[in-house]
Amino acid sequence: MDAEEKLAGIKSNLQEVVGEEKVKEILQSGRDLNIYWGTATTGKPHIAYFVPMAKIADFLRVGCHVTILFADLHAYLDNMKAPWELLALRTQYYEAIIKAMLESIGVSLEKLKFVRGTDFQLSREYTLDVYKLSSLVTEHDAKKAGAEVVKQVDHPLLSGLLYPGLQALDEEYLKCDAQFGGVDQRKIFMFAEKYLPHLGYAKRAHLMNPMVPGLTGGKMSSSDPNSKLDILDSASAVKKKIAKSFCEEGETENNGVLQFAKHVIYPLIGKSGSPFEAETGFTIKRPEQFGGDKVYPTFEQLSSDFAQKLLHPGDLKTNVERYLNVLLDPIRKQFEESVELKKLVAKAYPEEEKDKKKGGGNTKAAAGDSKTPNSGPSPSQLDLRVGKIVDVKQHPDADSLFVETVDFGPSGAEGEEGERRTIVSGLVGRVPIEQLQGLLAVFVCNLKPVKMRGIESQGMLLCAVNENGTEPVPAPPNALPGDPVLISGHERNPDEVLNPKKKIWEALQVDLSSNETGEVLWKDYNLICTSEETKVKVEKVFNASIR
Repeated sequence: MDAEEKLAGIKSNLQEVVGEEKVKEILQSGRDLNIYWGTATTGKPHIAYFVPMAKIADFLRVGCHVTILFADLHAYLDNMKAPWELLALRTQYYEAIIKAMLESIGVSLEKLKFVRGTDFQLSREYTLDVYKLSSLVTEHDAKKAGAEVVKQVDHPLLSGLLYPGLQALDEEYLKCDAQFGGVDQRKIFMFAEKYLPHLGYAKRAHLMNPMVPGLTGGKMSSSDPNSKLDILDSASAVKKKIAKSFCEEGETENNGVLQFAKHVIYPLIGKSGSPFEAETGFTIKRPEQFGGDKVYPTFEQLSSDFAQKLLHPGDLKTNVERYLNVLLDPIRKQFEESVELKKLVAKAYPEEEKDKKKGGGNTKAAAGDSKTPNSGPSPSQLDLRVGKIVDVKQHPDADSLFVETVDFGPSGAEGEEGERRTIVSGLVGRVPIEQLQGLLAVFVCNLKPVKMRGIESQGMLLCAVNENGTEPVPAPPNALPGDPVLISGHERNPDEVLNPKKKIWEALQVDLSSNETGEVLWKDYNLICTSEETKVKVEKVFNASIR
């Protein structure tokens, strides 16, 4: 390959490259690029790790030297998610599983090396640089740099403020030319560009992957078993989780199943040594009565057919599952046949092993269920339903309150009169009464009833609220009274009544919001109307809190 071909391979599928001229200059000089990618060794790597692995495979195929940093010190600083003893074991597990993933992709590991953060981050020189950096960086800059990757609180721990500086220094101490990461790392990358020259160190280039949604909707998280597919999940578990994954017909932008095809499967098609080397495109296998098999040479063709509803979500899911199992089978086999690796998994993640012994990976305890002791409030505890406001009037004793009669039909059957509740909402002067009359909207139905100026309110109408106004959260088109609403990536297992003493609603409500396109989210997870498998969206009040 010449320098231009190598650059094209490095840039393919990236969302952004900062410092491209530096990369070009190195490649044109005939030297191979040195790239570093880091990961904190906390929860188990899940299948979303195939996204950076597919890109690392691109780097290795064009001759780059790649260093994978197991950021054990960063993992400890990130809210002390695991003690040192476990972090050492988890670092061993990460190395074994990532090697197995890259081998399943079919790439040579000759130019790949693994480094542990504590191998160099505890040295005298590095420690002195941390102190130098701390004398230059303001609290504002440190907090801003970590905004996308470090949990943001009003009174942050000093460890979280140190995090961006350490990641910046890693570029110098690993002697890389470029750091690779998700676009969510951009603020840390820009922090490094600003502050490394103050210590006399060179700026590095930064290569950024797009953020790919998880297969279950929202961001895939190691700490949430319901939102992720584990690398060692069985074929039956993969089938079950993908069947439940969010894949709305015609939706291409936030479709994790479709994006997995783009960022993992397509980059491996036709590549020498990959399990899909002999293929000419993404192949949809399906019965003749549903259109028969079809090969999509490019992702754009696959995406176009899906957007036009010429490709059914069920067929896309089934075939992504098939490709995924091709990648996972050799990894599963390696870990199933190795006594040492089985012992390593058990020691590195002892709580998961305990859960399995209690009843398997599908138990509520293993799934992080809301009823598990000490797990904290879970959105699965919420009883969110579609209701139709059949009558609304002003509260006789309160100028700011509306009293609504809401139909929560028993089964969503059109024309049937179902369960009716009285809901009191403080929306006078915010929402016209005419807008509420007949409205299909989303309600919280398991709050403890409370009297408001003498009238008992038996639930809450959800509204998007910001400085621009207030909008009741509407139900999706074609929804019916009584339709359940769930939060993607979480099983719906509502409490009969939320315990007000435990402040469950208050703890969950702070993470409800509408985004820039109006989608209603809990953290990064969409609210979904289950009967239509449709995202809940507001029409006007974007980037707002939901309450």
